[in-house]
Amino acid sequence: MLIAIPKETLPGENRASMIPDSVKKLVRAGAEIQLEAGLGLGAGYSDQDYVDVGATVVADRQAMLGAADIVLRLHKPDIEEVAQLKPGSIHVSYLDPFNERELVAAFQKQNITAISMEMIPRITRSQKMDALSSQANLAGYVMVMKGVNALDRILPMMMTPAGTLKPASVFIIGAGVAGLQAIATAKRLGAKVTAFDTRAVVAEQVQSLGAKFLDIDLGETGQTKDGYALALTPEQLQMQLDGQKAEIAQSDIVITTAQLFGRPPPVIVKADAVAAMKTGSVIVDMAAENGGNVEGTVPGQNVVTDNGVHIIGTGNWASNVPRDASQMYSSNLFNLVDEFWNSDEKTFHLDFDNEIATGCVITHGGEVVNETIKNHYA
Repeated sequence: MLIAIPKETLPGENRASMIPDSVKKLVRAGAEIQLEAGLGLGAGYSDQDYVDVGATVVADRQAMLGAADIVLRLHKPDIEEVAQLKPGSIHVSYLDPFNERELVAAFQKQNITAISMEMIPRITRSQKMDALSSQANLAGYVMVMKGVNALDRILPMMMTPAGTLKPASVFIIGAGVAGLQAIATAKRLGAKVTAFDTRAVVAEQVQSLGAKFLDIDLGETGQTKDGYALALTPEQLQMQLDGQKAEIAQSDIVITTAQLFGRPPPVIVKADAVAAMKTGSVIVDMAAENGGNVEGTVPGQNVVTDNGVHIIGTGNWASNVPRDASQMYSSNLFNLVDEFWNSDEKTFHLDFDNEIATGCVITHGGEVVNETIKNHYA
């Protein structure tokens, strides 16, 4: 089978969807690999690095995509590019299927089997394919570093002959994968860390990392079977806003990581809370690209408010550490292919009795086959 790996075209994207080590494994498994020239440059890999492990580097992107049996990439394609794919082929990438109905329809029309990396089920067997978690882990680290670089003071306590500097206060809202990594990173750097999550069940995880868990009684809350927080009622959201306001006001860095899978992120830091923060303090909004958790966030930009608070909404966090991010995403992709690879026939066969396939395959045979997405569109 011919596996094609196109170069990412999103401005500012430095990650490569596959690194030479994973390509080498696919070649050994019997796949023919073609990749677009310049694929790995942003992550530190030359075209020759891929040639050395058995891949073919090509310049004609359209011809490569049109010949491929499988396309592996990071970002969703343009709708125009879907028409270039070979009917009956397989396309694997992030797809944002809840919000990209027109793109999903294009896959149907072209008879493409579209696999969404966001929809990999969160079960033990598929952890090694879970790209959302692998990239969120790195995002948690990057967001802390972004906050540190913008802050006008150091994080750790420092005792000097000239006096003692108190540790900086970091408040992290949301203790999922990204939030927990942010907590761990801020603690390693010496900050005083407090965290909050609507799921009280994660309090023990927060405390195990040495942070304080901010207890706000929201009443009945919970999480989905995949571990995502459930949306709060308007009354519960107001209770959260009121309960965290004092913590935000005294924090040097606030990091928001609240996202609802398949829905717009909640606004959990209002303008009045930002206005109450100290001059020179920093907010890093993980959800900026999708609308933001913070009033005043501008997607893709760093802004400074009238009272001197920096709001960082640059997004695409994992791309700031492209070498490691590419390694992790490449491993996720390889493990997904390997799950359905027939080593005897040297082909990729989806097994729809496998719950990984039923979770992440969006279109197949010209139809939307994913039950969650079908119900969302209904």
